[in-house]
Amino acid sequence: MNTLAKQIESLNKELTQQVPVAVLEIFERSVADLKTQNIEYKIAQIGDKLIPFSLPNAANQLINSKDILRKGKMILAFFRGSWCPYCNLELRALQENLTKITHKNVTLLAVSPQSTDQSMQLIEKHLLTFDVLTDTNNMLAKQLGLSFELQDFALPTYHAMGIHLEELNQNHDNTLPVPAVFVVDCDGSILYKFADADYRNRLDIDELLQSL
Repeated sequence: MNTLAKQIESLNKELTQQVPVAVLEIFERSVADLKTQNIEYKIAQIGDKLIPFSLPNAANQLINSKDILRKGKMILAFFRGSWCPYCNLELRALQENLTKITHKNVTLLAVSPQSTDQSMQLIEKHLLTFDVLTDTNNMLAKQLGLSFELQDFALPTYHAMGIHLEELNQNHDNTLPVPAVFVVDCDGSILYKFADADYRNRLDIDELLQSL
């Protein structure tokens, strides 16, 4: 079992012990509902072409995909937000392997709908040295088939835990991206993909590195 998988296993056990059963049941119901919608089958596939984009990083500088791809391949790591402990584990794992990524002339970009201020706090907390981009209203996530609206039955539970997506994402909806990681070739085509509607399941970092 790889390091990230072990960390997720430990987190699952910790949450099972600390989070009320009723809350865990809501999370399970939310994931099951997404699976029923077959959302994963709507997500961009290997071989599809990425539509060029420009998104602001935490310093409000626009990052253009065409500029990135002129220099080499690109990894896009979509995450729900800095409030998600599973996302934080994955981002830290990517940071720990960043040298292996950059040595292959690949640029890593993380993407979420949260505000640039939230992203800056995330960078400072976890000492991230790659760009974290703000995908306002999940526009890029929508193009890739990742975007979904958090179910009405789940919202009160999120609010009770202090997670108010409208405030964190500075918009008027409750959309999130399915956590996903893509490797994009210089011509914009998708070479590798990991996406799972169950946010607790994350990619194998070694498998990602082998795909570069």
